[in-house]
Amino acid sequence: MALNEITACAAATAVREGSITSEALVEACVERISAREKVVHAWVDFDGDHALAQARAADLALARGEDCGLLHGVPVGLKDIIDTFDLPTQSGSRLFSGRRPAQDGASAAMLREAGAVILGKSVTTEFALTHARGTTNPHDPTRTPGGSSSGSAAAVADFMVPLAVGSQTGGSVIRPASFCGTYGYKPTYGSISRRGVLILSRYLDHLGLYGRALADLAVIGDVLMRHDPNDFDMRFRPGCALTEVMDEPKTDKPPKVAFVKGPAWAHAEDHMPPVFDAYVESLGGIVQEVELGGIFDHALDAQATIMNASLWANLGALSEQHPEAIEDETRARIAAGRDIRAAEYIRATELADFLGRALAGLFENYDALITAAAPGEAPKGLDRTGDAAFQRIWTLTGLPTLTLPLLQGPNALPIGVQLIGPKGGDANLFRAARWLDRAVC
Repeated sequence: MALNEITACAAATAVREGSITSEALVEACVERISAREKVVHAWVDFDGDHALAQARAADLALARGEDCGLLHGVPVGLKDIIDTFDLPTQSGSRLFSGRRPAQDGASAAMLREAGAVILGKSVTTEFALTHARGTTNPHDPTRTPGGSSSGSAAAVADFMVPLAVGSQTGGSVIRPASFCGTYGYKPTYGSISRRGVLILSRYLDHLGLYGRALADLAVIGDVLMRHDPNDFDMRFRPGCALTEVMDEPKTDKPPKVAFVKGPAWAHAEDHMPPVFDAYVESLGGIVQEVELGGIFDHALDAQATIMNASLWANLGALSEQHPEAIEDETRARIAAGRDIRAAEYIRATELADFLGRALAGLFENYDALITAAAPGEAPKGLDRTGDAAFQRIWTLTGLPTLTLPLLQGPNALPIGVQLIGPKGGDANLFRAARWLDRAVC
């Protein structure tokens, strides 16, 4: 196996033990990017020499007996909405072309503290919305990788980098993970600091993670899930000791799982019900089916109201002052929130609270919920990023979600199984995922 294909956990162990160097690992990733970037277009700012210089510094630190942490010498990609002092942060926008932040965002700083090598900035859609920037799906370059964390998901899936950070305000972590066939993780709301990150909606924005193994998500999760008093929405104790969960003795006792259907399934492709019926049947009767109806019928509208109102509040002035620098599609997205009244916004947030309470009651009986991670396989066309319907309820309610690349569609393209846990129950979600990750059809 080539060095760029090993998991982040294997890479961290090998670097620490001295069986490989960070320089060799990063050089393998740089070579992969050189070979594939003209097809995949995952990176907006990538400097191989700068990445290799970071790797050599990591190797020298180890030689001096300095072990920075869990990701010492391991390369990571960052979505181009996260500030970095040494690389531009342009948010996929011509308006911010060449922008050079004075300091790292919190997540970039935490990764460096843990010894990670910041390999580069991955492509995002304009302002992390829906206007695509040309990234392709590594499984089929005629298909979308999803959005808005398109570059992060594609780079991990194409073995350019073992780990990457993305963000989700609607469905922008879990959907690209499903389309590209990677592991994806959106922690409980308030678990990773958003300081130094483009804000679309304070109520909805989450940072999320990509890796090629469940244990990789646990490691980078433990690095980043630390309290930051400068993000006022953070949980006081966001950490969940996820690596300890992954090291627990294996058990054959299955988790209590419900397969949930709800309003999102109206958006599913025709092949999805039989694919998931077969998957649920393969789990041997441990799964009960639950229909989310009633107040859940209005969940997607509530998420849209909060997001659209927030877009206008946060980006409306930019859109009006610089229309020539912003794509028509993006300006239309921003303008959709212009006429939303305060009462509508308040009703939407109150519904989100009611949904959260209803789901908390459901989790009294189940360890995790499972559902589709996307409406189907990645759709053809690079001018669209796919439908976020299957993530928006969980983004709205702030629940932790994982996607496992377990299934395939009719074109042998990836389909993710999405797992949802109770708010703050990330550790137990990983326990359920660990069991289900072995239960592949």
